[in-house]
Amino acid sequence: MTLSIDQISDKVVVLTNRNASRDSRMRDITEVRRGNMEAVYPDMFPEGLSKPMIANFVDVAARDIAEVLAPLPSVNCSSINSKSEKSKKAADNRSLIANNYIQFSRLQTQMYTGADCYNTYAFLPIVVEPDFQARMPRIRIENPMGAYPEYDRYGRCISFTKKYYKTLGELVNEFPEYETRLIGTLGRDMENLGTLLELVRYEDADQIVLFLPQRDNLVLRSTRNPLGKVSVAIARRPGIDPDDPRGQFDDVLWVQIARARFSLLAMEAAEKSVQAPMVVPQDLQEFTFGPDAVLRTSNPAGVRRVGLELPPAAFQEQQVLEQEMRMGSRYPEGRSGQIDASIITGSGVQALLGGFDSQIKAGQMILAEAFEQVVKLCFEMDEKLFPGEKKQNGVFQGAPYELAYAPEKDIAGQYEVQVRYGLMAGLDPSRALIFSLQALQANLVSKDFIMQELPWNMNVSREQERIDIERMRDSLSASLAATAQAIPQMASQGQDPSAIISKIAQTIKKRREGLSIEEAVAQAFPAPEPVQQTPAPTMSEALGAVPTPPQPPMPPAQPEVAQQAQPQQAPPTDVASILAQIGG
Repeated sequence: MTLSIDQISDKVVVLTNRNASRDSRMRDITEVRRGNMEAVYPDMFPEGLSKPMIANFVDVAARDIAEVLAPLPSVNCSSINSKSEKSKKAADNRSLIANNYIQFSRLQTQMYTGADCYNTYAFLPIVVEPDFQARMPRIRIENPMGAYPEYDRYGRCISFTKKYYKTLGELVNEFPEYETRLIGTLGRDMENLGTLLELVRYEDADQIVLFLPQRDNLVLRSTRNPLGKVSVAIARRPGIDPDDPRGQFDDVLWVQIARARFSLLAMEAAEKSVQAPMVVPQDLQEFTFGPDAVLRTSNPAGVRRVGLELPPAAFQEQQVLEQEMRMGSRYPEGRSGQIDASIITGSGVQALLGGFDSQIKAGQMILAEAFEQVVKLCFEMDEKLFPGEKKQNGVFQGAPYELAYAPEKDIAGQYEVQVRYGLMAGLDPSRALIFSLQALQANLVSKDFIMQELPWNMNVSREQERIDIERMRDSLSASLAATAQAIPQMASQGQDPSAIISKIAQTIKKRREGLSIEEAVAQAFPAPEPVQQTPAPTMSEALGAVPTPPQPPMPPAQPEVAQQAQPQQAPPTDVASILAQIGG
């Protein structure tokens, strides 16, 4: 059902009021990560010290987790009929098309910000929008702040509302046809053009509307939804209350503020202890300030500053607060290099990083479902909005490709896709390599499986081909070296090794000319031409007589006669025959 602009405006107001507490937490966590803690908790800082004197733990931990979670999964399409070569080729083409959407949108670069938003704000909207200039669907990571998705009872997004804030000058430049209604009686002076206005984008299964609530719900753009569904996928962080998502650092902001206040109080106490008043005896009449000052008194032991003692519990409390920060944010000490446990067997590292790995795995599983929905939306949008022949270039699994396809033929309603992060995704390269070697040694998996699951892009078939070529080249080089080592033995047996020496020298010359080892050996050691043996003519054939009927087979000739009838064989020139002669 298509809603009117007044109904949409009322719905936006309801969504804003419903998510008021969520928006407040988002603003607080954003200001804390920016370092503006005094804007969130102004009463927690001493006078004259408005900035914290400790590292921003929340921002450091959030960035580290985002960098581990940001790498994209593998996207592949499988064929329904696994025995049909045509079906397999069509599935491979769809895989290339899906990965082309990701590369065209620069999704990997966007995911560093997207993974950060997922952990910090507890959900991540991923928008699929048409790019009519490139005739391609474009994937865009949306900022969760000011975003209000609605879900049905099955968890599907049925509407998506997003608030933007732009200056009046920006709106006039983007929508010049509405300049009169935007500016009104304000005029085009710089002060008025810098006024911020709220811009709302609303989308549901029926329509997409862009309007300004502060200008009497002025509709800037309105269109029918061509897909008939919301083109937004939402990755939601798990929690006990799905209607009120909580980020990973919502509950540790007060601990961060307390640590910052303790550090400021400790600095203030140190400053006061240095600038404490001085106590002097009563017989001191004159007091001199500065270095090398001279004080004349009969009681020099009485000259001192007033002591300001700091209780040791204050420093212990700072350590307790740091431990609470790590526990509340599930950020282990091992990520910052502070490891107190034994790492000889690796058990200490596993114990410290166990919780970190589990949350990375959970995030990858949720993001994989969201990416699967995103690719399906891209397939559908490309087929419905951009039909016709298209050519795309890119790199897939480390190999460049050129793809020419028509969405209505190559996609043809087949939107299914498999999104996998892999077995070792989320692990650093060193740990992934150790795990793969241990699994191979235990014969748990194959080498092909390990190469496919490594946490970096690789063309497995081409890499395996290169490995096979390197092994064969090494074997060929070893055979050539064995042939050279057999020259002294040939000379000792009275054989002439000059042919072998000449061929090895020719191989070295070909290698200097830039040929590969296999090409040089093939030219230096050509295959011997087969010798054609013609049967000796009979007496009747020699005299031109009429051929007689076939006679029974004659007994074999004597060895001497047979040896005279056989032609003389040429000396062997290939490596295998020479080595066979050496071995007797």
